[in-house]
Amino acid sequence: MPENTKFLIKPNPSDQRLTEKVDGLDQEGQAVTTSVTVERPLTLFLNGQEIVTMMSICDYPEFLAIGYLVNQNMLSKEDEVTAIEYEEDIETVVVRTNSETNFEDKLKKKTLTSGCAQGTVFGDLMEKFDEVNLSPDIKLKTSDLYAVLKIINTAPSLYLEAGAIHGCVLCDGATPILYMEDVGRHNAVDKIAGYMFLNDISGADKMFYTTGRLTSEMVIKTVQMGIPILVSRSGFTAWGVDLARQADLTLVGRARGERFIVLAGDHRIQYE
Repeated sequence: MPENTKFLIKPNPSDQRLTEKVDGLDQEGQAVTTSVTVERPLTLFLNGQEIVTMMSICDYPEFLAIGYLVNQNMLSKEDEVTAIEYEEDIETVVVRTNSETNFEDKLKKKTLTSGCAQGTVFGDLMEKFDEVNLSPDIKLKTSDLYAVLKIINTAPSLYLEAGAIHGCVLCDGATPILYMEDVGRHNAVDKIAGYMFLNDISGADKMFYTTGRLTSEMVIKTVQMGIPILVSRSGFTAWGVDLARQADLTLVGRARGERFIVLAGDHRIQYE
């Protein structure tokens, strides 16, 4: 990894809470010991009201909780977060704000998404989608894209250690700054959204990378964070492409090495 790459947060594959050793047999019947990812339930409360139970590796439960609420439109910039309380022994995280809010209507209207580990969206999936105006002036140089992909693919990660996990990365130009992993890609993106919310980081001039598919859920969350460019090493869904074109989001898929495909917002790509 280049010495000038300074992640604000990056995976910590040496954290013993996140993996465990399991004995098994290989293709020749020989005994092997391998690392597997550990997932745990995490129940989220908002001001005393239970919202959802998620399966997560629980490395950054505070960011996950805030990001989930932000991306489900349950928490806005106008809300003041007064406390985030994580209780590891009872597997809960409580977010407290300066005012009580009733989310019964949102909880009644539940949509199961295509995310791994059964991602769930409450309320109107498109509630704020049409209100976001993504910056048309941001450019993505192909050389910067190739550099970012190389840094991400060679950075120490739980994926390289144990697999069975998704990664999401927030990038500033050719520099990855936030790298989160989790058993579901929606959890990984929510962790980044939570960090951005708590640290007042704008997505207007950023690029977002995910290892997962470019589904409607990923497009909606990226647009809600105000990020104009979304990249994945995986493929697309038709609705994801349609929504990206509607929002003028640059959608880059099948990005591996020096190959990629753009299906929306190609005016931001600067070919070299």
